Amino acid sequence: MPTHVFTRTAPDTLWFTRCPVPTATGVAAELHWLAQEFAADGIAVRSLQDPAPDVDRQTHYTHALPGLIREGGNVPALWARSLGEQTRLIGLTWIEERQTVLVAPGSRVRGAGALRGLRLAVPRHTLAIDFWRAMALRGLEGALASAGLTLDDVRLVEIPAAGHHGQWAAELAALRRGDVDAVYVKGAVAVEAARRAGARVAVELDELPDRTHRINNGTPRPVTVHQRLLDERPDLVDRFLAVLLRAADWAADHPDGLARILGAETGAGAEGVAGAYRPGTHRALRPDLSANLLDLLAEQERGLRAHGFLPTPVDVRQWADPEPLRRARLLPSASGTL
Repeated sequence: MPTHVFTRTAPDTLWFTRCPVPTATGVAAELHWLAQEFAADGIAVRSLQDPAPDVDRQTHYTHALPGLIREGGNVPALWARSLGEQTRLIGLTWIEERQTVLVAPGSRVRGAGALRGLRLAVPRHTLAIDFWRAMALRGLEGALASAGLTLDDVRLVEIPAAGHHGQWAAELAALRRGDVDAVYVKGAVAVEAARRAGARVAVELDELPDRTHRINNGTPRPVTVHQRLLDERPDLVDRFLAVLLRAADWAADHPDGLARILGAETGAGAEGVAGAYRPGTHRALRPDLSANLLDLLAEQERGLRAHGFLPTPVDVRQWADPEPLRRARLLPSASGTL
């Protein structure tokens, strides 16, 4: 019997997936709490990031695997829902990940207003959903908006990513060649890549007072589940969320432990992690579904749809189901008391 068979009585495997960023899922996996939670039920808990996951890794983007719980970027999550995949939004986090607009080493461009008229890189990847492109467009859009500008005030330059390896490699290579004047980057790996390239920061989006200018793929970041799993075994979803809540609380009490986990999760060194994640990140991993975060996600949905990434609208509030998180908070495993 394949390991991903799903039955009404119980799945033999629960799958999880997360992006290489700060997530309660990543913490819970590193601490082995997810496997421990379901071991007595005879349910294996496995990651799509396993070397041989026995299922299509593309379900990280499509969420077409019924037994999957995903904590990752909102671009693929919204895209899958927009295409008609029956998923539900059961949690959101907002974690600053150092979003910046970089310029070449000798450039004197500083501040979002100075980007007017410049050539800004927009990568193009051969992906079913090009979330890298979406991140660049939304990041540049946010930076420009902080100065009262729009994408119409700059020149967007298409940068094919084929043949380049590593995050932001194509954009930074174009910046080194002088093909573009500025690029958007995000996260721990970007901090290290920018240092190696000698790039200078023109805009620190994290320092912009209005956080709507920082809405992007990871801000806010959703936790989603397939409707089938939620319908047939809501108890498993509740317990999974309870473990995430406990993992977030552990991170809040162990900033150094979280930093070590983030090094493994992101693939960055200590310098990259320290440079990407501000003090207080360790207290920001707890999922919720506050009205404010839902509003921010709805704004992201509108922006992605305007750029053609979503084929149909997604009503964020209709997509959200607060009940699993409400129930999870009441479980003993949410606080580690069993």
